[in-house]
Amino acid sequence: MIGIGSLAKKVFGTPNDRKVKAARPLVEKINALEPEVQALDDEGLKARTAAFKERAAKGESLDDLLPEAFATCREAAKRALGLRAFDVQLMGGIFLHQGNIAEMKTGEGKTLVATFPAYLNALSGKGVHVVTVNDYLAKRDAEWMSKVYGALGLTTGVVYPQQPEAEKKGAYAADITYATNNELGFDYLRDNMKADLSQMNQRGHNFAIVDEVDSILIDEARTPLIISGPSQDRSDLYRQVDLLIPELTEEHYTLDEKTRGVTFTDDGNEFLEERLHRAGILPEEQTLYDPESTTVVHHVNQALRAHKLYTRDKDYIVRDGNVVLIDEFTGRMMHGRRLSDGLHQAIEAKERTEIQPENVTLASVTFQNYFRLYNRLSGMTGTALTEADEFAEIYGLGVVEVPTNRPIARVDEDDQVYRTAQEKFAGIVEAIKVAHAKGQPTLVGTTSIEKSEVLSQLLTSADVAHNVLNARHHEQEAHIVAEAGRPGAVTIATNMAGRGTDIQLGGNVDMKVLAALDADPEADPDAVRTRIEAEHAGDKAKVLEAGGLYVLATERHESRRIDNQLRGRSGRQGDPGRSSFFLSLEDDLMRIFGSERLDKVLSTLGMKDGEAIVHPWVNKSLERAQAKVEGRNFDIRKQLLKFDDVMNEQRKVIFAQRREIMEAKDLSEIARDMRHQVIDDMVAQHVPARAYADQWDTEGLYAEVIRVLNQDLPVMAWAEEEGVDDGDIRERLEEASDKYMSEKAEAFGAGTMRNIEKQVLLQTIDAKWREHLLLLEHLRSVVGFRGYAQRDPLNEYKTEAFQLFETLLDSLRSDVTERLAHLRPMTAEEQQEMMQRAAEQQRRTQEQAVASRSATASAPAAAATPAAAQPALEGAGAPVDGFDENDPASWGNPGRNDLCPCGSGKKFKHCHGKL
Repeated sequence: MIGIGSLAKKVFGTPNDRKVKAARPLVEKINALEPEVQALDDEGLKARTAAFKERAAKGESLDDLLPEAFATCREAAKRALGLRAFDVQLMGGIFLHQGNIAEMKTGEGKTLVATFPAYLNALSGKGVHVVTVNDYLAKRDAEWMSKVYGALGLTTGVVYPQQPEAEKKGAYAADITYATNNELGFDYLRDNMKADLSQMNQRGHNFAIVDEVDSILIDEARTPLIISGPSQDRSDLYRQVDLLIPELTEEHYTLDEKTRGVTFTDDGNEFLEERLHRAGILPEEQTLYDPESTTVVHHVNQALRAHKLYTRDKDYIVRDGNVVLIDEFTGRMMHGRRLSDGLHQAIEAKERTEIQPENVTLASVTFQNYFRLYNRLSGMTGTALTEADEFAEIYGLGVVEVPTNRPIARVDEDDQVYRTAQEKFAGIVEAIKVAHAKGQPTLVGTTSIEKSEVLSQLLTSADVAHNVLNARHHEQEAHIVAEAGRPGAVTIATNMAGRGTDIQLGGNVDMKVLAALDADPEADPDAVRTRIEAEHAGDKAKVLEAGGLYVLATERHESRRIDNQLRGRSGRQGDPGRSSFFLSLEDDLMRIFGSERLDKVLSTLGMKDGEAIVHPWVNKSLERAQAKVEGRNFDIRKQLLKFDDVMNEQRKVIFAQRREIMEAKDLSEIARDMRHQVIDDMVAQHVPARAYADQWDTEGLYAEVIRVLNQDLPVMAWAEEEGVDDGDIRERLEEASDKYMSEKAEAFGAGTMRNIEKQVLLQTIDAKWREHLLLLEHLRSVVGFRGYAQRDPLNEYKTEAFQLFETLLDSLRSDVTERLAHLRPMTAEEQQEMMQRAAEQQRRTQEQAVASRSATASAPAAAATPAAAQPALEGAGAPVDGFDENDPASWGNPGRNDLCPCGSGKKFKHCHGKL
């Protein structure tokens, strides 16, 4: 009997079918325009862009321009790249422009698809961001597709780490900008820490196309982006605590692999306390439960996590004496990314590498809240349907499955489940040998570096030639992937997801040509290409005969999408291929999440040593386990987002206020309003309305007026006058402070005073926001315990975060008022004295530099004792007279580029003047 749902699908088609059907008339319109566009010369093609821009400026919608713009872009791509987009690629472009995720299989040409909506949306002149998963792909795609945009008269930019500011500004000013999600997020935060509008790089968030959208908006969205600055050095404490962890036994802690959590038991706490007392880390009279022990407890917990939850060569590798994190989804090294809250330092202590100083948060944002800034968002990937609910709920994105250009010919085999990992690996080696012998290229997917190297050793023992692609060998990535489709090639890859390079059957012709020309630069490129293309045709025929690319996965990943991405490497563009998964009951997913039912199924079916069970039931059971894990991860991300949404509202207010300040020419009115509000608050606190005069705290008000307004006013005398109330005192204070500040503006000069107000406001906002972020971090770490008192932690967090924000705004007004009131122009004597100190400092530094050069010149001695010459080479001098490390007033008033008065020899902005 057919269900109602199934019947409806048969009659009306699925929602996806209906979307695809609705896009077909648009595709036909684009195709109908092809002859007209083909007839144009290159200049005529470029002229169409100017005409489209003019029509868009006059109010014509981009939807109306779509058929003509897509037809023009297709012709430009055909001329620039020799690629004519298929109908399904145009369809993918239509869905992207509509603000959807286009799910397109590997090899369907997603890079070209992005050019259509990018071109169309760039016509508005507001910029388009194309987001990729790594810098290599951002540069490659920008370079490749800039030929198309250039032929249409548009500019292309690419953003990458450590880019010179002028170049970065130019990249964001381009019509279409390619960048990674990390750089976009960090630049957004950096822009909102700048002191001047002209220094900001991003020019708004108009339209974004996110490549590998599932990887960026889901996998990476569990951790927020954080810009941090150094805090105090605690490396000794990390090392001391680290020595205690190996002494722990299993009864001292509980480990939950499902939630990746580890906590001390009561026995563990007692044991630790005794050891910490003995090591002198914890004072004898202090326990771990005392408030004073918070820091030690934090370090001990992080050391435990570092030892029990983070594994070398799986979660991180040690390279050149540094602990480098590995992306769990792509297997790539994440240079420059560090675990927060002291966890990275705990791992450095565990691995005996140099411990970098801990950081404090200066600014942070989650990917969810960054990407929701865009007016329109879209994305493309090979695998999104399994997470369609999350895309809809968090980002408001629909997922549309775009049909493939040719039918998929890949055979997906049922999983093979072995009893032990040893039996599984023996089965894998045997399967690889069979494929290798018949000339079928094999891509072997592993989940960690450690496992890829174990398998590599087994294949070496079995005399099977192979390549290994993991975080240790990522430099040869493009070369290894290009070779992976050759007859009989065996490639072991850690998490192939998001690699961004197609495996072509028979090998990659372009890479082979480049390699041949590198080996023999004198050779004729055309002759080399002709020879290699002939060889490639023979190799491709062999591979096709052997059955295409064989994808062999050695384990199931927590996420079905990662498995599907690996599978999707085979069978591109209608090529034949096959995929199979080899599993064992000892695999992490099977051990931690595999249901008891699976054990029963396997027992029922019966298993002999060395034999694999292959059955559709097993696949179903595993999919349920994976769906469970995906659901849990979704909950984690949703929870992270709910908490970040609270901060996000406050972040928007602060960033908008900063921008308003930077855009304003004259801030005297804002400064006056703040001052009057501070006076209101002071009067309300010390001279409450409707209170008797003998209840007034005029002494307290007098002290506050001197501290905050920097004026000695007869507040107490005013209070004794007949008929004076709180309103009169408020008015007199406002009048006196306004007069005092206008006199100050005259003394400084109006232009200088306006600039001072701007800088004081920005610096105070930034300092207060940093303090606020730290408070919110602490609040977040403790608010979970409110659940024990039957109170909702999220509501508690919202309430207290709002109160903290109110406090921030009050103290901001007070601090700005106080700083402006205490500013004064330097006297001629002070200016003279400062210039003399600077000249003296410069003279000493020059003498020091001469001394260091002469020391270096006396070669043998300097070579024999390099350490002795070191202090001189640092260019340190004596501090200026009266310099006090803890009293900024004693530093004088050096310029940002002057030498620091402490005598370090560094510029002030890099030393004590560092913001």
